[in-house]
Amino acid sequence: MKVLFVEDEKKVTEALKELCRMQGVQCDVANDGEEGLLFALNQIYDVIVLDIMLPQRSGIEILKELRAKGSKTPVLMLTAKDTVDDKVKGLDAGADDYLVKPFSAKELFARLRALGRRIDSDYVENLVTLGNFTFDLENFTATVNGEPVKLSYKEGLLLEMLIKRPDQVFSREQILDRVWGFDADVNENNIEIYIHNLRKKLKDAPIKIETLRSIGYRLKVTD
Repeated sequence: MKVLFVEDEKKVTEALKELCRMQGVQCDVANDGEEGLLFALNQIYDVIVLDIMLPQRSGIEILKELRAKGSKTPVLMLTAKDTVDDKVKGLDAGADDYLVKPFSAKELFARLRALGRRIDSDYVENLVTLGNFTFDLENFTATVNGEPVKLSYKEGLLLEMLIKRPDQVFSREQILDRVWGFDADVNENNIEIYIHNLRKKLKDAPIKIETLRSIGYRLKVTD
């Protein structure tokens, strides 16, 4: 799971990054509303956590623009305010959940896991099942016709990204950001190598990874 935190309190963001590291969750952090919107529009996140009170743009403004642009990424509103009006504004703008600061790490990650499971696939908890194919979203283990398929960690990250949003086209830049990170020193040729490997390993599965020339990649369910 990859999470974007849009939060301007640096002590909070440092704590969140450490908690994510301990939980094995990938995360990016934006410290103001403009940066947060740019990150969020990249559509590489499973969940976005938005503070309401932010410099430059409020969390509500960001959320409204995301939904207006068709983003379906689950959003958890995070705020120090505990009023009914603030909750209603957030939910009416398209938020999926609401958490008031201060909060417990246990509750935050339980809510993130619940929101991260809201994907458009036939799955139970963290297991995607498509005909003769299964994929464990937590452990990156897969089977085809009951036989295990060995996936590297980055192959698992790439497959997770594609299978959570079947039919969505991902650009090479989005894939690099999600799988390798914004600051990674890799090039787009790496993507084609991993796509080739996944196609080979999953050739008997009812899924197909399509290349859209000069655009990107998408996963199609074939059965």
